[in-house]
Amino acid sequence: MKRIRIALLTMIPGLLAALLLAALLPAAPLSAQTVGEPAPEFELVDQYGDAYSLDDFSGRWLVLYFYPRADTPGCTTEACNFRDNIYAIRGAGAEVVGISVDSVEDQKAFSDKYKLPFPVLSDVGGGTSDAYGVLREMGSTGIANRETFLIDPQGVIVKHYEQVDPETHTQDVVADLQDLRDEYSPAG
Repeated sequence: MKRIRIALLTMIPGLLAALLLAALLPAAPLSAQTVGEPAPEFELVDQYGDAYSLDDFSGRWLVLYFYPRADTPGCTTEACNFRDNIYAIRGAGAEVVGISVDSVEDQKAFSDKYKLPFPVLSDVGGGTSDAYGVLREMGSTGIANRETFLIDPQGVIVKHYEQVDPETHTQDVVADLQDLRDEYSPAG
């Protein structure tokens, strides 16, 4: 009995240290939404103050891309590539929407500067980014990871790009949209 008590007493400091460490570490981020799941609902305001929700794209394909910060090099490259390929994307039957945690004012300045022909939504507070599992802590605030979701006309995620190269991403999206559209047949 004495040995058991001694063994338990020697384990307590290690357990306390592990519990203290777990309490001090930030919680793990929510896992990102996965293919085959319904896309989380959202209602956000774009660069012009217009409200958009997932329901606004019902019946159409949606390229929903998250980016860290407006008017930064990688985000600008990605946005301009979506801009430059907007006719190919729309020709594949899809709409493009960008989301970051930037303010409406920052989104407007970004959109105006680069003449973006699609909504860039303001997710101040990161609620939608969190719902999609792409929000990460950055200092005292959060930012969205650079990730994209292809959402089918029924609102189901059919493709999730977790590793995005801003230089080539749009071409991948266009090719995948064309393939998906060709093989897609609505449930009926």
